[in-house]
Amino acid sequence: MGKIIAIANQKGGVGKTTTSINLAAALGALEKKVLLIDADPQANATSGLGIDVESVEAGTYQILEHSSTPEETIITSSAPNVDVIPAHIDLVAIEIELVDKENREYMLKKALQSVVDKYDYIIIDCAPSLGLLTLNALTAANSVVIPIQCEYFALEGLGKLLNTIKSVQKIHNPDLDIEGLLLTMYDSRLRLSNQVVEEVQKHFNNMVFETVIQRNIKLSEAPSYGESIINYDATSKGATNYLHLAEEIIKKNS
Repeated sequence: MGKIIAIANQKGGVGKTTTSINLAAALGALEKKVLLIDADPQANATSGLGIDVESVEAGTYQILEHSSTPEETIITSSAPNVDVIPAHIDLVAIEIELVDKENREYMLKKALQSVVDKYDYIIIDCAPSLGLLTLNALTAANSVVIPIQCEYFALEGLGKLLNTIKSVQKIHNPDLDIEGLLLTMYDSRLRLSNQVVEEVQKHFNNMVFETVIQRNIKLSEAPSYGESIINYDATSKGATNYLHLAEEIIKKNS
Protein backbone atom coordinates (compact mmCIF):
# COMPACT_ATOMS: atom_id res chain seq x y z
CA MET A 1 0.00 0.00 0.00
CA GLY A 2 1.34 3.42 -0.98
CA LYS A 3 2.21 6.06 1.57
CA ILE A 4 0.31 9.34 1.15
CA ILE A 5 2.34 12.43 2.07
CA ALA A 6 0.81 15.94 2.11
CA ILE A 7 3.19 18.89 1.63
CA ALA A 8 1.51 21.64 3.66
CA ASN A 9 2.02 25.10 5.10
CA GLN A 10 -0.57 27.89 4.93
CA LYS A 11 2.20 30.40 4.25
CA GLY A 12 2.90 31.05 0.58
CA GLY A 13 6.39 31.04 -0.92
CA VAL A 14 7.95 28.51 1.46
CA GLY A 15 8.79 25.93 -1.20
CA LYS A 16 5.73 23.62 -1.07
CA THR A 17 5.37 23.16 -4.83
CA THR A 18 9.14 23.03 -5.41
CA THR A 19 9.31 20.30 -2.76
CA SER A 20 6.29 18.41 -4.13
CA ILE A 21 7.66 18.31 -7.69
CA ASN A 22 11.26 17.53 -6.80
CA LEU A 23 10.59 15.07 -3.99
CA ALA A 24 8.26 13.17 -6.36
CA ALA A 25 10.94 13.23 -9.09
CA ALA A 26 13.71 12.18 -6.67
CA LEU A 27 11.60 9.24 -5.40
CA GLY A 28 10.93 8.35 -9.05
CA ALA A 29 14.67 8.49 -9.82
CA LEU A 30 15.21 6.08 -6.91
CA GLU A 31 12.83 3.68 -8.70
CA LYS A 32 9.75 4.27 -6.59
CA LYS A 33 6.38 4.56 -8.35
CA VAL A 34 4.96 7.99 -7.49
CA LEU A 35 1.67 9.83 -7.96
CA LEU A 36 1.77 13.62 -7.54
CA ILE A 37 -1.59 15.26 -6.82
CA ASP A 38 -1.87 18.98 -7.48
CA ALA A 39 -4.34 20.28 -4.87
CA ASP A 40 -3.55 23.96 -5.40
CA PRO A 41 -5.75 26.05 -7.78
CA GLN A 42 -2.59 27.85 -8.96
CA ALA A 43 -1.70 24.52 -10.66
CA ASN A 44 2.05 25.16 -10.45
CA ALA A 45 2.88 21.51 -9.75
CA THR A 46 1.01 20.65 -12.97
CA SER A 47 2.81 23.18 -15.19
CA GLY A 48 6.10 22.54 -13.35
CA LEU A 49 6.16 19.02 -14.76
CA GLY A 50 5.49 20.07 -18.32
CA ILE A 51 1.69 19.64 -18.42
CA ASP A 52 -0.30 22.36 -20.20
CA VAL A 53 -2.82 23.53 -17.57
CA GLU A 54 -5.23 24.86 -20.24
CA SER A 55 -5.52 21.41 -21.80
CA VAL A 56 -6.49 19.73 -18.51
CA GLU A 57 -9.97 18.26 -18.95
CA ALA A 58 -10.21 16.38 -15.66
CA GLY A 59 -8.11 16.62 -12.51
CA THR A 60 -8.28 17.18 -8.77
CA TYR A 61 -11.55 19.15 -9.02
CA GLN A 62 -13.34 16.26 -10.75
CA ILE A 63 -12.08 13.61 -8.32
CA LEU A 64 -13.12 15.74 -5.33
CA GLU A 65 -16.64 16.07 -6.65
CA HIS A 66 -16.55 12.39 -7.75
CA SER A 67 -17.42 13.11 -11.40
CA SER A 68 -14.18 11.38 -12.49
CA THR A 69 -12.16 8.54 -11.01
CA PRO A 70 -8.44 9.11 -10.28
CA GLU A 71 -7.62 6.64 -13.10
CA GLU A 72 -9.45 8.91 -15.58
CA THR A 73 -7.42 11.97 -14.56
CA ILE A 74 -3.88 10.56 -14.29
CA ILE A 75 -1.29 11.96 -16.72
CA THR A 76 2.25 10.65 -17.26
CA SER A 77 4.75 13.42 -16.43
CA SER A 78 8.18 14.36 -17.78
CA ALA A 79 9.77 12.81 -14.65
CA PRO A 80 10.50 9.05 -14.78
CA ASN A 81 8.11 6.92 -12.65
CA VAL A 82 5.97 9.97 -11.77
CA ASP A 83 2.28 10.28 -12.68
CA VAL A 84 0.27 13.44 -12.02
CA ILE A 85 -3.34 14.22 -11.15
CA PRO A 86 -3.35 17.79 -12.50
CA ALA A 87 -5.11 20.92 -11.27
CA HIS A 88 -6.87 23.72 -13.10
CA ILE A 89 -8.10 27.15 -11.99
CA ASP A 90 -11.61 25.61 -11.62
CA LEU A 91 -10.32 24.06 -8.37
CA VAL A 92 -10.94 27.49 -6.76
CA ALA A 93 -14.68 26.72 -6.74
CA ILE A 94 -14.41 23.41 -4.88
CA GLU A 95 -14.27 24.97 -1.40
CA ILE A 96 -17.67 26.61 -1.95
CA GLU A 97 -19.16 23.55 -3.63
CA LEU A 98 -18.11 21.16 -0.86
CA VAL A 99 -19.30 23.36 2.02
CA ASP A 100 -22.76 21.82 2.38
CA LYS A 101 -21.77 18.26 1.40
CA GLU A 102 -21.86 15.49 3.98
CA ASN A 103 -18.39 14.13 4.94
CA ARG A 104 -16.81 16.95 2.91
CA GLU A 105 -13.39 16.43 4.55
CA TYR A 106 -13.24 12.82 3.27
CA MET A 107 -13.76 13.40 -0.48
CA LEU A 108 -10.09 12.99 -1.43
CA LYS A 109 -9.52 10.04 0.93
CA LYS A 110 -12.51 8.24 -0.60
CA ALA A 111 -11.40 8.99 -4.18
CA LEU A 112 -7.84 7.73 -3.64
CA GLN A 113 -8.86 4.29 -2.38
CA SER A 114 -8.80 2.89 -5.93
CA VAL A 115 -5.17 3.96 -6.64
CA VAL A 116 -3.38 3.84 -3.28
CA ASP A 117 -2.13 0.27 -3.88
CA LYS A 118 -0.69 1.10 -7.30
CA TYR A 119 1.99 3.51 -6.03
CA ASP A 120 4.82 3.47 -3.50
CA TYR A 121 4.25 7.14 -2.66
CA ILE A 122 1.44 9.61 -3.28
CA ILE A 123 2.52 13.24 -2.81
CA ILE A 124 -0.13 15.96 -2.39
CA ASP A 125 0.86 19.56 -3.13
CA CYS A 126 -1.43 21.63 -0.88
CA ALA A 127 -2.73 25.16 -1.42
CA PRO A 128 -1.32 27.96 0.79
CA SER A 129 -4.34 28.01 3.10
CA LEU A 130 -5.96 25.94 5.82
CA GLY A 131 -9.25 25.64 3.91
CA LEU A 132 -11.23 22.59 2.82
CA LEU A 133 -8.71 21.61 0.14
CA THR A 134 -5.88 21.33 2.65
CA LEU A 135 -8.20 19.66 5.14
CA ASN A 136 -9.05 17.02 2.52
CA ALA A 137 -5.35 16.45 1.88
CA LEU A 138 -4.57 16.07 5.61
CA THR A 139 -7.51 13.71 6.10
CA ALA A 140 -6.36 11.53 3.18
CA ALA A 141 -2.66 11.56 4.12
CA ASN A 142 -0.61 9.21 6.29
CA SER A 143 1.84 12.00 7.07
CA VAL A 144 2.69 15.63 6.40
CA VAL A 145 5.92 17.37 5.37
CA ILE A 146 6.04 21.02 6.48
CA PRO A 147 8.44 23.21 4.46
CA ILE A 148 9.84 26.17 6.45
CA GLN A 149 11.89 28.83 4.70
CA CYS A 150 15.07 30.01 6.43
CA GLU A 151 13.88 33.59 6.74
CA TYR A 152 12.76 36.05 9.42
CA PHE A 153 9.08 35.05 9.63
CA ALA A 154 9.86 31.33 9.38
CA LEU A 155 8.01 30.21 12.50
CA GLU A 156 5.11 32.61 12.11
CA GLY A 157 1.92 30.63 11.52
CA LEU A 158 3.58 27.31 12.30
CA GLY A 159 1.67 27.06 15.59
CA LYS A 160 -1.60 27.52 13.70
CA LEU A 161 -0.70 24.75 11.25
CA LEU A 162 0.33 22.37 14.07
CA ASN A 163 -3.01 23.09 15.79
CA THR A 164 -4.85 22.28 12.56
CA ILE A 165 -2.90 19.02 12.28
CA LYS A 166 -3.81 18.21 15.91
CA SER A 167 -7.51 18.80 15.28
CA VAL A 168 -7.38 16.69 12.08
CA GLN A 169 -5.74 13.90 14.14
CA LYS A 170 -8.45 14.23 16.77
CA ILE A 171 -11.51 14.44 14.50
CA HIS A 172 -10.76 13.05 11.03
CA ASN A 173 -7.49 11.14 10.84
CA PRO A 174 -5.98 9.73 14.06
CA ASP A 175 -3.18 8.06 12.04
CA LEU A 176 -1.79 11.31 10.61
CA ASP A 177 1.91 11.73 11.47
CA ILE A 178 4.30 14.60 10.95
CA GLU A 179 6.84 13.17 8.49
CA GLY A 180 9.13 16.09 9.23
CA LEU A 181 9.86 19.80 9.09
CA LEU A 182 11.89 20.67 6.01
CA LEU A 183 14.14 23.73 6.03
CA THR A 184 14.16 25.39 2.60
CA MET A 185 15.87 28.33 0.86
CA TYR A 186 18.91 28.01 3.10
CA ASP A 187 21.87 30.28 2.38
CA SER A 188 24.92 29.40 4.49
CA ARG A 189 26.38 32.90 3.93
CA LEU A 190 23.52 34.57 5.80
CA ARG A 191 23.62 34.74 9.58
CA LEU A 192 19.82 34.81 9.64
CA SER A 193 19.59 31.50 7.73
CA ASN A 194 21.90 29.85 10.25
CA GLN A 195 19.93 31.31 13.18
CA VAL A 196 16.63 29.97 11.78
CA VAL A 197 18.14 26.48 11.30
CA GLU A 198 19.45 26.51 14.90
CA GLU A 199 16.15 27.77 16.31
CA VAL A 200 13.98 25.23 14.42
CA GLN A 201 16.32 22.35 15.34
CA LYS A 202 16.38 23.45 18.99
CA HIS A 203 12.58 23.73 19.22
CA PHE A 204 11.58 20.70 17.17
CA ASN A 205 14.58 18.40 17.53
CA ASN A 206 13.90 14.99 15.88
CA MET A 207 10.96 16.35 13.89
CA VAL A 208 13.37 18.23 11.58
CA PHE A 209 14.77 16.51 8.48
CA GLU A 210 18.57 16.23 8.39
CA THR A 211 18.41 17.36 4.76
CA VAL A 212 18.29 21.14 4.30
CA ILE A 213 17.26 22.54 0.89
CA GLN A 214 19.80 25.17 -0.15
CA ARG A 215 18.93 28.28 -2.13
CA ASN A 216 19.74 27.31 -5.71
CA ILE A 217 19.10 29.25 -8.94
CA LYS A 218 18.60 26.00 -10.91
CA LEU A 219 15.65 25.09 -8.64
CA SER A 220 13.94 28.35 -9.68
CA GLU A 221 14.71 27.84 -13.37
CA ALA A 222 13.58 24.21 -13.74
CA PRO A 223 9.75 24.76 -13.61
CA SER A 224 9.88 27.26 -16.49
CA TYR A 225 11.18 24.37 -18.63
CA GLY A 226 8.45 22.04 -17.33
CA GLU A 227 11.02 19.82 -15.66
CA SER A 228 12.01 18.68 -12.20
CA ILE A 229 15.47 19.62 -10.95
CA ILE A 230 16.53 15.97 -11.44
CA ASN A 231 15.77 16.21 -15.19
CA TYR A 232 16.92 19.81 -15.58
CA ASP A 233 20.30 19.60 -13.85
CA ALA A 234 21.06 16.37 -12.00
CA THR A 235 24.43 17.74 -10.83
CA SER A 236 23.02 20.85 -9.14
CA LYS A 237 22.86 21.42 -5.39
CA GLY A 238 19.07 21.37 -5.61
CA ALA A 239 19.03 17.89 -7.21
CA THR A 240 21.46 16.56 -4.60
CA ASN A 241 19.36 18.01 -1.75
CA TYR A 242 16.11 16.49 -2.99
CA LEU A 243 17.73 13.09 -3.65
CA HIS A 244 19.01 13.13 -0.05
CA LEU A 245 15.52 14.04 1.19
CA ALA A 246 14.00 11.18 -0.83
CA GLU A 247 16.59 8.75 0.61
CA GLU A 248 15.82 10.01 4.12
CA ILE A 249 12.08 9.43 3.62
CA ILE A 250 12.60 5.95 2.09
CA LYS A 251 14.88 4.99 4.99
CA LYS A 252 12.38 6.30 7.55
CA ASN A 253 9.57 4.30 5.96
CA SER A 254 11.42 1.05 5.26
